[in-house]
Formats: sequence, structure tokens, C-alpha cells
Amino acid sequence: MLPWIELDRAAIPGNGTELRLKQRGQEFSIMLGSNELMNSRLSGSEEALATLSCERIAGRSKQHILIGGLGMGFTLRAALGALPPDADVTVAELVPAVVDWARGPMADLHKGTLDDARVDIHVGDVGALIRSKKAAYDAILLDVDNGPDGLSRPSNDSLYDREGLEAARSALRPKGVLAVWSSGPDAAFTRRLRQAGFKTDEVSVRANGKRGGARHTLWLAAKA
Repeated sequence: MLPWIELDRAAIPGNGTELRLKQRGQEFSIMLGSNELMNSRLSGSEEALATLSCERIAGRSKQHILIGGLGMGFTLRAALGALPPDADVTVAELVPAVVDWARGPMADLHKGTLDDARVDIHVGDVGALIRSKKAAYDAILLDVDNGPDGLSRPSNDSLYDREGLEAARSALRPKGVLAVWSSGPDAAFTRRLRQAGFKTDEVSVRANGKRGGARHTLWLAAKA
């Protein structure tokens, strides 16, 4: 078996911890400590985050979606495949090196999506961007942690608490969708979404789509 090779490390702003990019043959992994945040072999649930969200806003003109977390680009690529030519996609990525990796060692995974005319890359905190907007997005897709808690940095907890959910609701257009990726279910988060005024569906999807894998959880929460 081929060994893992560490290609790069990048500090997470405001955290003091590092992301590590590793490669083994054609496989890539992004690690946070001993936690694997993402692996290039497992893309199904990230793609579902985009496709299921886009289904719920289909038919609207000049759709604008916000994706929190670039990662390996699976959510962005799936969104571009589902959105019309007049859509806009803002991708908020906190760690500048992740954008560099997308244009460098993982360029084949991203397949040129960063150069799509519909895409704007915002290097910064997705939470701050959400709080600065009112009725700006048809959908907000969050895949910045392994679930609705601040794994990558403690301040991300504010994305998932009552105040953060109310900010997301305010940033959405009427009947907009907040979609959140998680490695597993969280009943308390489901309750918070409903208390914040979202009509919420919790969906279980396979990590590798039709090819199986572990089950991940997506919340698709519609602004009432």
C-alpha cells in the first residue's frame, strides 16, 4: 500500500490549530489533528448537500447561493451542475491555503470550477458574511465543520446557535434554504432550527452516494 505523504500545512485563523493536506497516490485527505475532515474518495453526501438544496430553489430567476467551506470542491461542483447560467455562487473559505490547494495539487478534483464565471471566492469567515447580509441568498450551504458545532474552531459554534440561525434566516430571501452537513444526527440542532423559524427536514445520505459508505446527515431548513 502506498504511504501517505504530507503536502502542506495551513493555520486556521483565530484557532491556533492546523489543517494538513495529505496525498496517497490519487487520493487526498484534509486532516484536523487526528480527525479527517474530508477525503477525495467520499463525495456523495457533499454533492447531495448541493443537489438537494438546488432542487428546493429551482425555477427562481438569478439564484444566488452561499457555500460555506470550499474543501475539495464537491459541493461547489455539484451546485454548478444543478444551477442555471444566470446564477451566482459565493464560496466563503476561511483558510487561504485551501484555495491555493484547489488551484494547485487538487486542481484535477476541482475541474476548473473556481474559474466558472458564476463563482466568487470570498476568503474570510462565512459567519461574518452571513451577518452582514439581509435577504441576499436563495440558499446557504454550510460544510465547515463535521456537524453543528465548532470542530474546526470554537467560534464556529456561533453558526449553529440560536443567534447564528436567526442571522442565517435574515440573510435568506423568502422561502430560502439553509442546508447543513453533518457526520451524524443531532436532535438538539433540529429543535434549534425549528425554534428559529425554519421548516426543517433531516435527511440521511450515504457518504459515497449510490456506492454506499457511512451515513451522513443533512438538514434542509426552509425559511417560512
